[in-house]
Amino acid sequence: MVATTTPSTKIPPSTHEFADIIHRLEAGGSMLPDTPENLMQIIGIYKAYAVPMDFYWRDLLYIAEQVFLEPFNFFKYFISQEYLDRHNHYAGDDADLRIWRGEATAHPELLEFMEKGETRKLPKIIHHLWHDRINMEFAEACMQAMLWHRHMYAPYNKFDSYLDTEEYKANCDRAIKAYFKGNPLMLGLYKLFPDMFIEQVRQLSYYSNLGLFWEVMAPVFFEMSDIYDEGGFKGVPDAMNFLVNGIFAVAGRPIYHHVYIRGECYEIIPKSKGFTWLYEAALPYVEAVFYRTAPFRGTKSYNAQAKQVPDDQKDFHYGILYADVFPVGSAGIPPTLLMQDMLHFLPPYLVEYYQQYCRGDDDMLIQLGITFQRSMYNVTSAVIQALRAALLYPLDDPNPKHLLANRQFFESQMDRFKRPEARLRDIQNPDYR
Repeated sequence: MVATTTPSTKIPPSTHEFADIIHRLEAGGSMLPDTPENLMQIIGIYKAYAVPMDFYWRDLLYIAEQVFLEPFNFFKYFISQEYLDRHNHYAGDDADLRIWRGEATAHPELLEFMEKGETRKLPKIIHHLWHDRINMEFAEACMQAMLWHRHMYAPYNKFDSYLDTEEYKANCDRAIKAYFKGNPLMLGLYKLFPDMFIEQVRQLSYYSNLGLFWEVMAPVFFEMSDIYDEGGFKGVPDAMNFLVNGIFAVAGRPIYHHVYIRGECYEIIPKSKGFTWLYEAALPYVEAVFYRTAPFRGTKSYNAQAKQVPDDQKDFHYGILYADVFPVGSAGIPPTLLMQDMLHFLPPYLVEYYQQYCRGDDDMLIQLGITFQRSMYNVTSAVIQALRAALLYPLDDPNPKHLLANRQFFESQMDRFKRPEARLRDIQNPDYR
C-alpha cells in the first residue's frame, strides 16, 4: 500500500489547511504521525479494546438471536454459555478466514474478569448491579447511533433500505407471531401497534449488524497486538496497512439477522440477500460512531430554539474523532463506559507509559481515552485508504490526472476535520495527553 514515489513530486503541492497530512496520506501514511510512541499507544489500546469487544459481539448476537422481544429483558447482559463458547469465524482452527492465531472461544482474560471483576468472585447479579462488569451499555449506544443515523451510504448500503421493505416486515411478522405464540396479551398488543413491534425488530437487526461487524474486529486487534509483541510492526503505516488489508479480506462477510425461537430459525434478514461487511456494516459504523453519534445526554439541548445541535443529522460531529475527552469523563456517558472497560485489559507497557505521564491513577481513564482517540484516527485512515483503493487509483499511479483525483478525494475527507472540535490537529502533537 506504500507508494514507491512521492505523488506531490508529480503534481503541485496541496494548498489545503491539512496539506502536510494529505501529503502523508498520498505517501501511504496515516493521519496519525509515524512515531514509536504512537505505534505503542495504538497497538496497546487495540489489545485493551479487543477483550471487551469479544464480549460485545457475543452479547449483541445473543440479544438479537435469543432474547429478541422479551418484554422484561433484565438478563440480556447475562450471556449464555453457548455464546461464550461460540467460535469466532476469524480465529481458531476452524475459522472461515483465520485472522488471529488464538482461540475461537471467549478470550481467557475476558472469562477471568467475568468471574472476579475488580473485586472478587461474587454472585453474577452482584457484579451486574455494582457495574463490576463489562459495560454493554456502550455497545448498545453504538448500535443506537447506527439505527438513528439511518440511510447512510445509499445505494451501496442496501441493508438499511431493506428494513423498510414489505419482505422484511413479513419476515418480522412471522417471527413476532411465533415468539408470542400462546401469549394473547402480546399478540393483541402487536395487532394494535404493529409498527412499534416492527421498529423493535429493526433495532434488533442492528444489534446483529454490529455484532457481526465486531466479530471481525476483535480478532484483527488481537492479531495486531501479537504481531507488535513479536516486533512485526515497524511503524504506524504498517499497522494501518494491516487494517487496510483486513478490510479487503473480510469485505464480503455476510451481514444477516436470524432469530431462534423454540429451536427453529427465523430468517429476519437472510444471508441470501447478499448484504456484506464493508458496505452494510463497516462504513455505516465508522460514519455513525466515529463521526456523528449524538450529544451526550445532559450536555446539549435538543430544543430547536436553543440551536445547540445542528439542524441536519449529516452535520452531527460528536464521535470520537471530535470528542473532548476531558469533560467526557463523566459517569454514564458512553465513551467513559468503554474507557472503564479498557482499563481492565491494558498491556503492561501501556500501564507503565501512563504511570510515567499520568497525574495519578484517576487520570488514567482520560489518558487512555486520548490514546483511543489517536487509535481511531488510525482506523479512520485505514478506511480512507481502503475507499481510495476501491474507488480511485494506486498511490504510485504514473498518471498525474489520477493522482489529482486521489488528491481531491483526500482533501474532501480532510474537509470534515476543519471544524474547531476536530482533534486532528491535537493528535499531531505528542504532548496531547
